[in-house]
Amino acid sequence: MENGAAAVTAEQAGLRVAASGRLDVLPYAATIFLSSFLLFLVQPIIAKQILPWFGGSAAVWTTCLVFFQAVLLAGYGYADLTTRLGLRRQAMLHIALLLVSLACLPILASSGWKPLGDEEPVGRILLLLAATIGLPYFLLSTTTPLLQAWYWQRFRSAVPYRLFALSNFASLLALIGFPVLLEPYFTLPQLGWAWSGLFACLVALCAATAWGSVRAGVGAPGLVAASEETAAAPLGWAVQFKWLSLAAMASVMLLAVSNHVTQNISSVPFLWVLPLALYLLTFIFAFDHPRWYRRGPYLVALGILTPWMAFEIASLKLAVAVPLYFTGMFVACMVCHGELARLKPDPRHLTRFYLMISIGGAVGAVLIAIAAPLLLKGYFELGIALFLLALLLPLRLSGLARLAGVAVAAVTLVFVVRGAFEYSSGMRVMERDFYGVVRTRDRPEPAPYRAMYHGAIMHGGQLLGEAFRNTPADYFGPTSGYGRVFAALREMAPARQREIGVIGLGAGVIASYGRPGDAMVFYEISPRVVDIARKEFTFLADGAARSSVVMGDGRLSLEREPPRNYDVLGIDAFSGDSIPMHLITREAMALYAKHIKADGVIVFQATNRYVELLPVIKRLASELGFEAVVVSDSPDEDQNGPGYWRSSTDQVLVTRNKALLASRHLKDAAVPIEDRADLPTFTDAHHNLLRILK
Repeated sequence: MENGAAAVTAEQAGLRVAASGRLDVLPYAATIFLSSFLLFLVQPIIAKQILPWFGGSAAVWTTCLVFFQAVLLAGYGYADLTTRLGLRRQAMLHIALLLVSLACLPILASSGWKPLGDEEPVGRILLLLAATIGLPYFLLSTTTPLLQAWYWQRFRSAVPYRLFALSNFASLLALIGFPVLLEPYFTLPQLGWAWSGLFACLVALCAATAWGSVRAGVGAPGLVAASEETAAAPLGWAVQFKWLSLAAMASVMLLAVSNHVTQNISSVPFLWVLPLALYLLTFIFAFDHPRWYRRGPYLVALGILTPWMAFEIASLKLAVAVPLYFTGMFVACMVCHGELARLKPDPRHLTRFYLMISIGGAVGAVLIAIAAPLLLKGYFELGIALFLLALLLPLRLSGLARLAGVAVAAVTLVFVVRGAFEYSSGMRVMERDFYGVVRTRDRPEPAPYRAMYHGAIMHGGQLLGEAFRNTPADYFGPTSGYGRVFAALREMAPARQREIGVIGLGAGVIASYGRPGDAMVFYEISPRVVDIARKEFTFLADGAARSSVVMGDGRLSLEREPPRNYDVLGIDAFSGDSIPMHLITREAMALYAKHIKADGVIVFQATNRYVELLPVIKRLASELGFEAVVVSDSPDEDQNGPGYWRSSTDQVLVTRNKALLASRHLKDAAVPIEDRADLPTFTDAHHNLLRILK
């Protein structure tokens, strides 16, 4: 995105330029290519490194984007301000910073940054990123505007199309290559070291290019700029505000759509990269040539897609949501960046243009990643963004077309308000934190029932009334994997007191299976979930077992603890359908095995609409000598009949206890899982969602 404004043609700049040799352009081309490649490659690498430390939350990526946009802004500001130093002093300063940045390598996040459970995550993530990649990323963000400015000063020619095309090609290559070519075959440490080696090469290349620019001086012989006699028109604040606003709107759509998708599917780089790649692609098209952006057709498309996205805002269908929102985001960003391309200035103002675009990008990122969670109790930011986007239509149209744009904005507003009403209607509680939105709602008929929603998915609930309040419900009914395991254990050793651990509290339904003398430990990362589980539900208070809650990511908490010797360890820490992938890796399974007894059982919640978890868990279990079986529970489908408060679910049991699996409760219900020979074992350093999409 930092390269978008570079496509200023010679005709637009009013220049008549002599052609320079290809060898003169080569150092600039190579430096910009490598810098753009590294700038966009580091984003998924570092985000994937730290994702497990913060619960696998989708908000980790949006927080990272705030950092990337803010540092990009700092880089553009640096490029704009240091031009006042003159070419020689600017180049010497930059070479010095490049050499200092080598001390930051390799870009592997220190384990000392892992949270202990009670830290504020946004600030910690931003500090972690600053300490790990801050200076290298800052210098990468300066490369494109600096080198184009140096090229301009040296050759007095418009920024060449080939440099622009090359830089954006490199950025797309990094973004698309990560999930397709790099992530499936290389571990994160390998990628971190490889990136660091390439960055060291960039330092040498950029320093050499800077020194070559200084030695060449200002204006090479034989190159004459017709515009030297005419000063560039001064910039007005109105046009600068338009640059900022259009860039901010595109950034808001990027983050809002990314949030909407990753909250309900999975927080993995594959789904981060696609919208970011589309966002970058709109810069390429918009600034490559005017033929790619035709205002009329794109505004018509925007007029159709914006209300359609508002209408489908509550849709959980992958086949509908992903194509619609990714297409809508592409069209929205194309309009924003196409209008930016129409407003691009004389090349003398190139660094200021970059600066205002980066300010807009940073503003958009802050609004979605920081302001929205603080100011909005629910996920309303996408709806607000769609309405603001619809307002672009009457602002960019005239005559009867403007009236049509007003109508589109009005329809979009109606759909947004309707979606917000449906989202919040009847909710007793709606609370939000870094890890998501938690809501509760009562259903009065045919029997009083209270449900908890995390994201768009129900995550536990409770029948109300003294006679039923401690009855296990939803995914944890008597015929679920949990229900059958606890029934079998009680039958096999009725008097035995048991230790039970659960990663993911939800409403606390599993506490209903506790018996006097049992001890239950819930690991929960979200303070809001804990507060609501205690205030809105009574499982923790009514359960016969001694229940306690450990705050923080469940896996990190287990890493810090000595072996707990759990009889049952439940893994149920999903937000919506988003999967914390660090909970289903080889290292995670070894940790679980450490914390259960020899005859203990690990229960995985495997219910998911988009991802096939069964073969992943099967492979992990087999490596450690466990047997893995799945219990599929499909209660009465008549939601108005007995058992309407129970949900269909798949739960995987991992154990070495053959007697447990042979019990009458599990013998017929537990089905072996077929192994997939083509599926590699998921590890912390190497796992790929593409292989397990349904």
